[in-house]
Amino acid sequence: MLKFILLIFSGIFLIPYSWSQTINEDHELLWEISGNGLQSNSYLFGSLHSNDRRLFNLTDSTYFALNEANVISLETDVFSMFETLDTRVSYVDLNYDRHGNPYAKHSETSETLYGNENGMPQFLDAYFQQYCLNAKKEFYPLETVEFQLSVFSDIQFSGFGDLNFSSLLTSKNEMIDLYLQGDIRGLDQSLKGSLSMYAGGYQELIIDRNIGMCHMLDSMLQKEDKKVFCAVGAGHLSGPQGMINLLRGKGYSVRKVMASYSDEKSLFENEFKAIRNYTYFNETLNLNVIFPGKPQVLKDEWEDKLLGLIYRDFGQGNSYEIDVYFAVENTNLMQLAESSIYSPDESPAQLVILEDGSEAVEGISDQYVEGIYWVRILKNEEYIFVLKAGGGSKFLNSKRAQNFFNKVQIK
Repeated sequence: MLKFILLIFSGIFLIPYSWSQTINEDHELLWEISGNGLQSNSYLFGSLHSNDRRLFNLTDSTYFALNEANVISLETDVFSMFETLDTRVSYVDLNYDRHGNPYAKHSETSETLYGNENGMPQFLDAYFQQYCLNAKKEFYPLETVEFQLSVFSDIQFSGFGDLNFSSLLTSKNEMIDLYLQGDIRGLDQSLKGSLSMYAGGYQELIIDRNIGMCHMLDSMLQKEDKKVFCAVGAGHLSGPQGMINLLRGKGYSVRKVMASYSDEKSLFENEFKAIRNYTYFNETLNLNVIFPGKPQVLKDEWEDKLLGLIYRDFGQGNSYEIDVYFAVENTNLMQLAESSIYSPDESPAQLVILEDGSEAVEGISDQYVEGIYWVRILKNEEYIFVLKAGGGSKFLNSKRAQNFFNKVQIK
């Protein structure tokens, strides 16, 4: 009976009830927003910009809030950076066996800006954006990428370089421990301490941005019939000028949603995790591709390129790309490989027969700047399709590149 009462007063009573739940009353990452003329409740969630797998043990209420929302809002549009941001910070050096098969010289996990290959493919914020776009929900950023970069540039953090603000909270043990406890006050104090060495750092990176993001969220909430799930760095929630207090100052009721964890997956968790990919279809090219999430259409840099697509797993540093060109008359696949696959001498590109009986050429490509990728080339009478997939040590030594290639269908 006590647990039932706790659920009612914590605002979780709309979730199908289970007697086998664990309740954490001190966890403060999810907040319900109501009042101030809202027709539907919305939610504010504190995230951490990391792909550490422990962060993805979301509460039952968080899955409920994500499923209920018709709008997902994040600090910025991280997917818009697919073309320019490669998050790998350690690169793979391959050896080749006597058959030309590549393997990494060492078994160390490749590091990224948001963690490493042992973590989730996306860092937490990007995970929410991936779900949003795959589920065909509306997406709104609170800040532009250009604004975040300008803030960083103005303060000129030594040690952070020209990276965006998301790198500030990346995978620090202290931050992760506080986050797993749901301790937003502790996170706020930790940020104050780490930013105290930079004059005006906390004011510009936290307080000023809290005000701006709160203004944008307020405008979004006041749009008719919008159920919003807004995720910002957990360090933005607490304090006199944190987003919780700022929203209250605008007339909203903002209350903590008690953290509950069911022993078995809830309906909402199953529905959330069932939305695992994004299907891209181009009728003109008769091209059908299943990406992990919605790809970015690249700018046309070359006159002969008809289409460029890219999707990245920022957490693990993997990338999936497709370039489409007009077919060149009397050019076969092996000739195309010579100009598109920069194969090392030990492992030349090979002609392969696909499951549908069609031919392709495939191999490892190692080119300066781009690094090491798996490449597969397909062609029909009209077009050439160059498929690329790359990442860290574990990715390149797995079948993930080929699994992606096999999800590309052309006619």
